[in-house]
Amino acid sequence: MSIPQRIGIIDIGSNSIRLVIYEQNALGGCRVVTEHKQSARLSERISADGRLPTGELDSVVELLQQFALICSAYEVAQVRAVATAAIRNAANSAEIAAELTKRSGIVVEVLSGAEEGRYGFLGVINAIDVQDGFIVDIGGGSTEVTLFRGRTLLHSVSFPFGSVNTTRQHARGGVITEQGLAAIRQMVGEAVASQPWIGSAPGLPLIGLGGTIRNLGKMSQRRRKHSLPLAHNYELKAGELDAFLKQLAALPLDKRKKVDGLSKDRADLIVPGLAILQAIFAAAGAAHLIVSGSGLRDGLVRETLHPEQPVVDDVLEASIENLLLLHHGGVAAHVRQVSRLALALFDALGPAHGLSARDRHCLRAAALLHRIGATVSYYQYAKHTQYIIAQARIDGCTHREIALISLIAAYKTKSRAHQNALAYKDVLNEPGDEELIARLGTLLQLAVALDRSETQPVRELQAAPHAKALELTLQCSHPPAAELAELAGQEKEFHKIWGRRIKCRVEVSSRP
Repeated sequence: MSIPQRIGIIDIGSNSIRLVIYEQNALGGCRVVTEHKQSARLSERISADGRLPTGELDSVVELLQQFALICSAYEVAQVRAVATAAIRNAANSAEIAAELTKRSGIVVEVLSGAEEGRYGFLGVINAIDVQDGFIVDIGGGSTEVTLFRGRTLLHSVSFPFGSVNTTRQHARGGVITEQGLAAIRQMVGEAVASQPWIGSAPGLPLIGLGGTIRNLGKMSQRRRKHSLPLAHNYELKAGELDAFLKQLAALPLDKRKKVDGLSKDRADLIVPGLAILQAIFAAAGAAHLIVSGSGLRDGLVRETLHPEQPVVDDVLEASIENLLLLHHGGVAAHVRQVSRLALALFDALGPAHGLSARDRHCLRAAALLHRIGATVSYYQYAKHTQYIIAQARIDGCTHREIALISLIAAYKTKSRAHQNALAYKDVLNEPGDEELIARLGTLLQLAVALDRSETQPVRELQAAPHAKALELTLQCSHPPAAELAELAGQEKEFHKIWGRRIKCRVEVSSRP
């Protein structure tokens, strides 16, 4: 078996410098194993002539050397260090990159604005299941805006303003006036007007990257008392953005630092950053804002690990597969058999009860992931599965769907599911969600019962619903004794939810 491969990505941004170490395990599953960040505010160090004096680099070199030691401790096989707007836009950009490379021993690549936009696009498109949309990445010294259609990048532009240099110009010390806000809006408006495509597709979602947008998402989640601890794929309406900008602009810096969800080291930058976001949101005519937890660094690591296929074919499928490779809590053939059987049951019963194609996706995800809790402990693995799914990201799913999947995967009885669902009542906000959990949960439990021995005796399942019964015909490769015993134990709960008894007919054939 091959050993895990670790890759270090160093992002030398205008506001902060960050190291993220990713690990691809022997099975191909990828995860973050550690992350380190330090504020640098390189955009504030640019001199009047547009240069970044090499004398200002000592702290950066020291940090890169520290990152090199961390990478060595983690036995990182490859390090990619990239610099963005602050260094890219400096008059002596090439000199800075060469100096950092020479003194730190780490090769520093300076990304163009187009490259920064493309890597941000790769990070987003592999983690959010959206066909068409805008991406905005508000950094410290630049803002990238991208339009994609059919999951293909169409246009991208990098504007030379971000939260740090805009604060320096219009809100020194974190103090912002109405005149300052008006100047920011005018600056962004003039920049956007030079790119007519930004206003060419109203009604699309705007997907946001960067610290400004992550902090906006955190503040919104704290205000809503959001139950899932996930930033990725969190949605905000335009009204929330406007309300937070108005509130924060009216607060002095010391009170701004106390706002729940706002990082203290971003308190002086947040208002200019939100003003930039508000202007771009309005210019694009966006329908709503989606916070992305994946961006440039994730795009870089995807291209590094998979240069032959930098864009995944199916976001949800790729995310589930990655979770299974990281948490292989059962025999792979078993969970895939359970998924196949659960979907056969859904196809027989679901349409007549108004269940949707999206509900089918949720059942499939729950079926494939229902055993991942066994990586913690086989005993009570359903409980571990539930919290792993709720705490982990499932790319391609909304927060409501993640809560649904976690509860379907852990389903035992309707009363227990009701108790577990109370923790997620803010996201399980559609009528009939608890009934949906019960219906899909019982289908999953039937499917698990039909492979209780984990030896896949059921070669083919035919399910025929009748008024008061569900007739199952099992064509088996060997006698399903364990399966029939388990099936009998599930009948009471199934009848309670679906109003049908289970009738089962078994045909055993040793044919291949």
